[in-house]
Amino acid sequence: MFGLSYWFLPAFAGTVWLGTLLGMLAYWLSVGSPHYESMGANQRVAYISDIGATFLQPLFIAGSTTMVVVFDLAFVSERWLRHKARLTPTYSKIEASLSVGAIFFAIIGAAGLILLSIFDTRSYPRAHDAFLGVFVLAYVVSAIFICAEYQRLGIHFREYRTLRISFWIKLAFIFIEIALAVAFGVTQLYSEYNISAYLEWIVSLVYIFYVWSFIIDFLPATKTRRPENRFPAIKKSRDPEAQRTQADGSMTGGPVYSNGGYSNGANSFASQPMGETGRRYEPPSRNF
Repeated sequence: MFGLSYWFLPAFAGTVWLGTLLGMLAYWLSVGSPHYESMGANQRVAYISDIGATFLQPLFIAGSTTMVVVFDLAFVSERWLRHKARLTPTYSKIEASLSVGAIFFAIIGAAGLILLSIFDTRSYPRAHDAFLGVFVLAYVVSAIFICAEYQRLGIHFREYRTLRISFWIKLAFIFIEIALAVAFGVTQLYSEYNISAYLEWIVSLVYIFYVWSFIIDFLPATKTRRPENRFPAIKKSRDPEAQRTQADGSMTGGPVYSNGGYSNGANSFASQPMGETGRRYEPPSRNF
């Protein structure tokens, strides 16, 4: 429908992580839900890490590494596509810096997941827990940078629903993951290992939906392969052409050059960058 494009990166990354988790869980259930050495005395539900510390560790390492490497490529691709105006381009160095910050913390989070899969919870419990914290915290911070970038882009591209929808999905991920991480820590503190194990599985599944949310972000790039279909560059407000556009609106019906915006209220996820003509002018807004 959309053609094989950059959206395949987050789709593949999320699917690999889902397959890894389901494979490990299916094995543990198929052998009778054994009680592993790394589990607590009264613990009946195995952590992902408990299963990953068995002979399935190669699967855990391979699945984790493949997922985060491909996912980080999605972050880098997003920055490149905005630079090439195949996605809504950044307006200032602040937005570009937010994107770079998201990439930086995503790489740290990737390193955390790879290392926690290598330093298993049975042989290296403290190192494993430390890398788990790095993994969760780094990706939450990365998501905060992404949300900040999309909020600023939404000021200039209010008519594109992809930015608004993706922003709210990622913001929801931040709050849900923080809440689950706090609950996970509390249940660990009070030795409620069964509840804690359930929470760990839930956190991992929520993370998959966060990865898949980037599919939405890449859909417009399926329509901008040709240079003539790409997003117009946004010009600074001090530019005379930008000032005229601010007052009169875009002649093509596309985004205005600075703080203005258009809205037809019915754009699709992968709408064409140049849009339709005849949109009404709306005053600038700091929100979606």
